[in-house]
Amino acid sequence: MLTRIHAGYFRISLSLCWETLLWKTLLDPTNNETKFLRHVPQMIYRPILIFLWSFALLVLVLLSLLYLLRCFFRFNLVKGEFLHHVGVNYLFAPWISWLILLESHPFIAPKHVGFKALWWVFAVPVIVLDVKIYGQWFTKGKRLLTAVANPTSHLSVIGNLVGARAAAKMGWQEVSVCLFSLGMVHYLVLFVPLYQRLSGSDRLPAMLRPVFFLFFAAPSMASLAWASITGSFDTASKMLFFLSLFLFTSLICRPTLFKKSMRKFNVAWWAYSYPVTLLALASTRYAKEVKGKVPHTIMLILSSLSVLVIIALLLSTALYSKMLLPDEDPSLTAKLPKQSSRIV
Repeated sequence: MLTRIHAGYFRISLSLCWETLLWKTLLDPTNNETKFLRHVPQMIYRPILIFLWSFALLVLVLLSLLYLLRCFFRFNLVKGEFLHHVGVNYLFAPWISWLILLESHPFIAPKHVGFKALWWVFAVPVIVLDVKIYGQWFTKGKRLLTAVANPTSHLSVIGNLVGARAAAKMGWQEVSVCLFSLGMVHYLVLFVPLYQRLSGSDRLPAMLRPVFFLFFAAPSMASLAWASITGSFDTASKMLFFLSLFLFTSLICRPTLFKKSMRKFNVAWWAYSYPVTLLALASTRYAKEVKGKVPHTIMLILSSLSVLVIIALLLSTALYSKMLLPDEDPSLTAKLPKQSSRIV
């Protein structure tokens, strides 16, 4: 098992943790935009949230322990992930999952000393990975951005934005702005070559095409982070939300792009879930800021879609559990094209 499991399996924890945060937002009795959930009795609000949070925690702890064992007993494989243009980006996933789970905790408030201490534990590894990976983009010939960029590279950006949002909730304004600027600058640098198809699209096998959903996950997270920093879902947040909504619409209007990836179950399917949940979270902030039927309808549709997607993935994972650990995973077998080796 230790030879087959890799950081890409933290897609599952990302989906569960973000879904928990979405339900925490929707079930919040102070949220005036979730009127369709007001019939939920106040007495079962916390039990529902505790159940979701506990389930996400259980899965995340299990994955973390397995990966920790892999680090001890199969370190050469972990090193291989770090050197792989797709696998390295999923090294951000465990830390993002822990940060999201911390933020969705039913009882610990952002101002609590425990929250602040744990933030440092989970955010520092993200910064360390930033220094290593971003540094390689402009200092190492064969690992230039145009040679290694692919949609999973958005995870490095999302890691910074998640840390920025949590820091803003704690009142650490300077830290949050620092992480936000770091994430957004590299998002702009990353977005251009990927959107122009200078790289990325030919770096991935068909089975990994669900990760294209990360195109709209990054601006969705950016809109949430900026709203937390400024205290309101202002024009900048709306622009990022509209961008993510446009990218989401563009992708779902091209189902043939994902046809080959849907022929056989793979853990990469979980990449469909958390970007949709992030977009749903952004829509809740938009609906809170902009009153009216249209924002409320968008929030309802995206939230419902998020729930349906994660239920479908849970059922698929249970039904095809034997296929969950394939002998060869495309996340680690995909190779760079020959043209990247000519970059000096």
